[in-house]
Amino acid sequence: MSGVLLFSFFVVITVTCYLATRKLFLTYRHPLLNPVFLSTVAIITMLKGTGLGLDDYRPAKEVMTYLLGPATVALALPLYHNRMVLREHMLPVMAGVMAGSLATMAAALGAGRLLQLDTTVLTSLGPKSVTVPIAVEISRLAGGDASLTAAFVVATGMIGSIMGPSLLSLCRVQSPVARGLALGTVSHGQGTAVALLESETAGAMGGVAMAIAAVFTALVAPYYLPLFLQ
Repeated sequence: MSGVLLFSFFVVITVTCYLATRKLFLTYRHPLLNPVFLSTVAIITMLKGTGLGLDDYRPAKEVMTYLLGPATVALALPLYHNRMVLREHMLPVMAGVMAGSLATMAAALGAGRLLQLDTTVLTSLGPKSVTVPIAVEISRLAGGDASLTAAFVVATGMIGSIMGPSLLSLCRVQSPVARGLALGTVSHGQGTAVALLESETAGAMGGVAMAIAAVFTALVAPYYLPLFLQ
């Protein structure tokens, strides 16, 4: 198969898998039907079944990954529609995201210390709940491993987007503002995507939380991480 045909094949397959799993999730609302998780499993299975590998898939992945930038900017639209909600809850939003950012770092680093992980792994684990570019830079400046950090960020987003909505429902958190903030703070982009599937308000708050958490973590991590590394 030529390069162009292979590229087109992978783009079509990826988009089709996502749309199909998104429809399943919206129909049944089961955590394991999370679109990112299920479509990832489907694509990996397809690659294994056809004998193709990551190198074959990479050109299509690069193009689709590039679209993450415009997709992130597009989060401004639901935020604009919900600007009055944000204005009414500005103080709780800021306080909640900052507290959540500190708590998620403390939980991960505390668990890492109990498991006696080495300093490099702990440093790489600290910024796991912010988006990859910022997390990798924080980790690099602190002496962590960028590849490990990227893996931790992806795993955090996947786990949070799968389990987060159910845990929030179990805790009887029904407010779309609170749900969006929690998912965006803990699970960055993937959590925000799931929040958008719940409602526009939850998605808008997830986008706000993702941005505030990234900036706040970048500012406090150089002072916060050493408390757990000493």
